[in-house]
Amino acid sequence: MLARKAHSLIGQVYDPRNLERAWGRVRANRGAGGVDRVSVDRFELERGQYLSTLRQRLADGSYRPRPVRRVEIDKPGSKDRRPLGIPTIMDRVCQQALRQILEPIFEPTFSDTSFGFRPGRSAHMAMRRIWGQLQGGGRWIVDADIADFFGTISHDRLVALVAERVADGKVLGLLWQMLTAGALRDGVFESAVAGTPQGGVISPLISNIYLHVFDEQMARAGFQVTRYADDWLAVCRTRGEAERALASARAVLEGDLGLRLHPEKTRIVHVSQGFEFLGYKIGVGKGLRFRSGGIGLYAIPRQRSIDRFKDKVRALTRRRISVPLEELIRTLNPVIRGWGLYYRKANVRRLFNRLNMWIVRRIWGWRFKRWANSGWRKLPDKRLYGEYGLVNLLQLIPSMQDYYRQKGYTH
Repeated sequence: MLARKAHSLIGQVYDPRNLERAWGRVRANRGAGGVDRVSVDRFELERGQYLSTLRQRLADGSYRPRPVRRVEIDKPGSKDRRPLGIPTIMDRVCQQALRQILEPIFEPTFSDTSFGFRPGRSAHMAMRRIWGQLQGGGRWIVDADIADFFGTISHDRLVALVAERVADGKVLGLLWQMLTAGALRDGVFESAVAGTPQGGVISPLISNIYLHVFDEQMARAGFQVTRYADDWLAVCRTRGEAERALASARAVLEGDLGLRLHPEKTRIVHVSQGFEFLGYKIGVGKGLRFRSGGIGLYAIPRQRSIDRFKDKVRALTRRRISVPLEELIRTLNPVIRGWGLYYRKANVRRLFNRLNMWIVRRIWGWRFKRWANSGWRKLPDKRLYGEYGLVNLLQLIPSMQDYYRQKGYTH
C-alpha cells in the first residue's frame, strides 16, 4: 500500500511558534556565524526582526539560502582535513524549522537498525545491538566505510525520496535551495552539484532519509546491519555470509544510491582480529573476566579517541594559561565527564586509572610550571577530587560508584 503523503506543510514551517522553537535549538547549540558574520549573540539581540524577516520571505517565496562558509577541520586519525560548511544563523534557523516539520513524518518509517541522530536512540544502543549479535554467535564483521558520503549525496535522488511522503512543492523547493546554495571558500564561490554540507542542521535527517533504502534492502536480504548515520557494519556467522552481505551492500549503495564504498577502509574481519565502531575497539582477549558467547569479548576506547581526549586536556592545561585553579577545573570537568560517560561501561578501569593520574599530573605541571614538581604534596589528588571537585573518571563507572560514595566523594 502506498504511503499517505503530507500536504500543505510550508505554512507549518514558517509558523511563528515553529520558528521560535527552531531559534531556541540553534541558540542552544551555539556555533560560529556564516558568510554574513552574524553571530548567535547578535541574532539574539535582534531576534524579533530576524525571525519576522525569515517568516515573510518564506511566506512570499523570496527566501534564498546564503552559501555556506567553507572551512576545514582536522579529520580524526588522518592527516587529511574535512570540509565543514557553516550556514548563516538565519539559514540554520530555517533548516531547523524545516527539520522539525519533516522529522515527525519520516521518523516512524525508519528502521530499528538505524540509531544515529534519532529521538530516543543513541550510539550506546547501537553498540548493545552489536554486542548481542556477537554473543549470539556472530563472528565475521563487514567493516565498511562510505567514501565522502555527505559530499556525494544525489540531490535528485534525495528530493525524490522526500517527495515519496511530502506532496508540498514549496517544501521540496526549499529543500532543493538548501542543497544547492553552494559555498564560499576564501571569498570564492563553489557551486554544489551533489552532497549536503557537513555542519548543516538538516544534514543528519537527510542522511537517514537517504540511507533508509539501504536499511530496508539489507534487512529484506536477511543481513544484520547496524547503522549510525553514514557509519555501518554487519555481523555475520560465516565468512561466506559476510561476503554476500558486502556484495549486497555494494549493489545498494553504489548501484541504487550512487555512493561509493571506500576501497581501503572496507573489509571483512573475524572478531578475533578486532574492529572499530563508534569510537570503540571490539575484539577477543584471553583471561577476561566476562566471557560472552563462549569467547572473551572486550570493548575499549579506540586509541584515536584516547589521543583526542588527551589533546583536549593538554590544550586546556597549557602552562601559559593563567586562570584560577577553580576556573581551570570548571573548564576541564565537562570534557572529562562527557568522554568518561561515553566509555564508562566498557573495559576501562585500568585505562581510567591511568588517565586520572595523567590528568592530575597535567594540573600539577600547569600549576607549578614544570613536569617534575612537588604537586603531590601541595595539591594531592584527594584535594583536587574533594575540595575542588575535579571529575574522577573511575567514579563514573557504575560498578565503582558505591565504593566512592562510601569514601565520601560527591562530585
